[in-house]
Amino acid sequence: MKPSNTKWIFLIALSLIWGSSFILILKGLKGLTPIQLGALRLVFAGCFILMIGFRRLPEIPRSQWKLIALTGLLGNFFPAFLFAIAETRISSTIGAVLNSLTPLNSLLFGLLVFGLTYKRRQIIGVFVGLSGSCLLIFGGAQGIGGGGGFFYASLAVIATMCYATNVNLIKKHLSNLSPLTITTGNFAVMIVPAIAILGFSGFFGVWQQPEVTHSILFILILGVMGTGVANLLFYRLIQISSPVFATSVTYLIPIVAFFWGLLNDERLTILQGFGALVILIGVYLSASRK
Repeated sequence: MKPSNTKWIFLIALSLIWGSSFILILKGLKGLTPIQLGALRLVFAGCFILMIGFRRLPEIPRSQWKLIALTGLLGNFFPAFLFAIAETRISSTIGAVLNSLTPLNSLLFGLLVFGLTYKRRQIIGVFVGLSGSCLLIFGGAQGIGGGGGFFYASLAVIATMCYATNVNLIKKHLSNLSPLTITTGNFAVMIVPAIAILGFSGFFGVWQQPEVTHSILFILILGVMGTGVANLLFYRLIQISSPVFATSVTYLIPIVAFFWGLLNDERLTILQGFGALVILIGVYLSASRK
């Protein structure tokens, strides 16, 4: 299959997986604290990845382990906790919408920090997609204002900055490694701190409670699919496309999240539907390679 076709398949698969992640976080928070949720998500994902990829660890040159650790922290560790904390005060839909700021941050960081260049069409696509995300917010999404909501929303924005830096680092410095090697190295670094945080959070004293057990099942799905499998797909997508196109998956995530919202009796307004269409146009425009 041609890379141009493969990248679109990866993009759609990632949008479905990650678009479902925000509702899973919301369900998990019913029985877990944000710190427990973030740590447990990393532990489940780490166990899954290390089981299938531990033999790849020797492929990582000693000189690149610092970058592997940094991309692990920026691409998974910090965002896992930031989004969990954010969704204690903002809705899962708003979390998905704010996540769509990642391509804009990726482009800005790529231009200003990493010296990457992009076609005008890509830049236009990013801003078109961003405008669609704004339409989704102003089209009736609730939960971002009042009661410190903007502070918690800012945590989600910081997470997108972490994602943006991560994809640029991988594209520029780790393209010599396979997606499975990078992901396995990431979780080899993160899993021990994640287990330690989980222990100090008091999780092992409450995990048998029915409400907690129910939440654990949601986070198991989130960790294996939303973090483990999705990372493999995402790192491969970065390598066969551009950082901007790879992060444009975050434009499709709100659409999937809104459909989950419909199943939870949330209404999709006409303006939100128009915003979703604008987002798709932005993704198409940003697909052009540099």
